[in-house]
Amino acid sequence: MLRFLLFSIRRAWQGFWRNAVMSLAATVTMTLMLLMLAGLVIGLSGMDAGLRFVEQKVEVQAFIADGTPQSRIDALIAQVRALPEVAEVDYVDKQQALAEWQQQLRAQGKPDYSSETGTNPIPASIRVKLRDPHVYGNVVQTLQSAQGVVTDVLETQHVVDALLSVTGFLRTAGVVVLVLVGVTVLFIVVNTIRLAVVARAEEIEIMRLVGASDAFIRWPFIFEGLLVGLLGAALTLGILALAAQPIGQGVATLVGQVPIQFDQNLAQELVLVVGGAGLALGGLGAFISVRTYLIR
Repeated sequence: MLRFLLFSIRRAWQGFWRNAVMSLAATVTMTLMLLMLAGLVIGLSGMDAGLRFVEQKVEVQAFIADGTPQSRIDALIAQVRALPEVAEVDYVDKQQALAEWQQQLRAQGKPDYSSETGTNPIPASIRVKLRDPHVYGNVVQTLQSAQGVVTDVLETQHVVDALLSVTGFLRTAGVVVLVLVGVTVLFIVVNTIRLAVVARAEEIEIMRLVGASDAFIRWPFIFEGLLVGLLGAALTLGILALAAQPIGQGVATLVGQVPIQFDQNLAQELVLVVGGAGLALGGLGAFISVRTYLIR
């Protein structure tokens, strides 16, 4: 069994270089497809990380009218805290809200005129964090119904919904493009192996006449297809390794202050996805070609 395996691998390597132009074309096309696949995986991982960050920041903020008695504010906080959708309720008074606003202005390099005028234009607020960022329940309605206490209610549900829609669309579009490119790669691999079969038609016929089994004839061609997929995957992973630092810097520049953290297993996931896809496409293309042109 080992001798047969080594023989098949050696014949596959010889066949790869015997038809070098088509083999290299198939490998390059395979690499491009796998780079697109890796880009889709990295992009979706980044979007999922960004979505998780946004979900952590999802809250409902209710602005309190100036001069509202503290007793009415406390009663509203207790009413909101009792809702099953609510995880936490914080009260931010005018001084704390002003300090946060001034800090944001300094971070953006903008002037703060409140210290010159001596006024505090920022209202107090109630900030409500939800157990599930997708489930608001009666939180907004409860805050809006507090007439005379709440002047305005802000909620970010539309931001999360928009991000989910964008992520879903990009995931679907990416899969469609990858399927089309994958079919192209498969077609090239099939034709590469077909040319190898045609070039060795006389040799194959002699092998049949001396009693060679179908497996003895077919497996070198299948290994040749696997070799195309393996080389394509190796080139793809090598390019990704060289581009890892520029990609990281580009993502950091793109997202700005958003602390996106990619999955710690992303590198391992890329190796498995790229390697598996390369071997699957190469092996499947070779199998289709051999099945089509060697079966009588």
